[in-house]
Amino acid sequence: MKTIDKIPTGKIGRTSKMVQTGIKIGGNYLKYYGKKALNADLTREELDQNNADDIYDGLKSLKGSALKVAQMLSMEKSLLPGAYVEKFSLAQFSVPPLSAPLVKRTFKKYHGKYPEEIYDSFSLNSVNAASIGQVHKATKDGKELAVKIQYPGVADSISSDLAMVKPIATRMFNLQGKDSEKYFKEVEGKLLEETDYLLEVQQSKEISEACQHLPNLVFPKYYEELSSEKVITMDWMHGEHLSEFAKRNEDRELANQIGQTLWDFYMYQMHGLKAVHADPHPGNFLVSKEGTLIAIDFGCIKRIPEDFYQPYFELTRDENFKDPKILNERLHELEILKAEDTPKERKYFSEMYFQMLSLFTEPLNSEEFDFSDNTFLEKIARLSERYSKDGELRKFNTNRGSEHFLYISRTFMGLYSLLNDLKATVKINDYQKFL
Repeated sequence: MKTIDKIPTGKIGRTSKMVQTGIKIGGNYLKYYGKKALNADLTREELDQNNADDIYDGLKSLKGSALKVAQMLSMEKSLLPGAYVEKFSLAQFSVPPLSAPLVKRTFKKYHGKYPEEIYDSFSLNSVNAASIGQVHKATKDGKELAVKIQYPGVADSISSDLAMVKPIATRMFNLQGKDSEKYFKEVEGKLLEETDYLLEVQQSKEISEACQHLPNLVFPKYYEELSSEKVITMDWMHGEHLSEFAKRNEDRELANQIGQTLWDFYMYQMHGLKAVHADPHPGNFLVSKEGTLIAIDFGCIKRIPEDFYQPYFELTRDENFKDPKILNERLHELEILKAEDTPKERKYFSEMYFQMLSLFTEPLNSEEFDFSDNTFLEKIARLSERYSKDGELRKFNTNRGSEHFLYISRTFMGLYSLLNDLKATVKINDYQKFL
């Protein structure tokens, strides 16, 4: 794979790259409409593919939060055309890595020494390059190690990257008023946390120690003395990325075992720890040849405050959201309904969220759920598409809901997507025996 010798870190350089990408996309639309004029039956497939290619090519050279957005979008199978999902999924664990000279310079800048001065051996060729950092294999004192090095300038460019995205997001989601700022601050705060590798080591140790009693689940050991703010050293874990395992696996019993472990891990975090690994994409999980699940990245941890946890999970039980009085009270607590809403707004958003809850919580109200059934995610996609095209919704201020929804909803949708990939059937309440 081609390597990268330089990453644009300044606001002007990064903005220029985004503008170039925008020009390419504009050209794609011109070509599409030109062909459409000659062939009325032409579909958008070629346009989607060209746009996905150009957007991803632009983002992968920027890395950092720009590429992280693509990684997050790749999990939205119910919302994006397949061309985008397929292309953006490369951001999970397969993007062009830094060149060997840049790796050495970056490591020395962050860690004070060159890698060969610290480890017994160190491969300058990355084995895994993602949005915020890349992983190298090393050895020391007879141990196989994984060394994650953060890309240069990532933390410094987060605010300017989000500033570029903000006007687009504001129009796309019809956000109005000063309160919309809380959503951008939530995203910015989480991205900044992901660039603090000392925090990641601390979170990794906390979560792995708290979850070590869960069966069929293992974690690497982290070495604080070999880690710093931009470098993490941990055990090298032997396994296959979850997505690769899911593609080739034909053993339904093994898929169910991995899926049950994944489900129990997430539910235990949600309900036992009130803190959850909020980045459930397949690049963060491995499957060992023995069939155990390995969790390897804890940069994005969402802590769930009690005043959000209680109303949110109360509304996941169908007997509650089907009660109009409880639904109304909890929607106000979760900032979806507002005191100043008109009767028309209250009616619209109450009905909208009742439909969403009825669908989204379907697995949570089952004893056992078969995630291999694609109709579940397809129903979510149809509902999302329906509201995205609803002109009535555009008349209202859609700046609604607690900022905590962003990462908790993302976590559930990512988890549902992983279980769908695995084609797993899980016992929904089994996790309760581990609390």
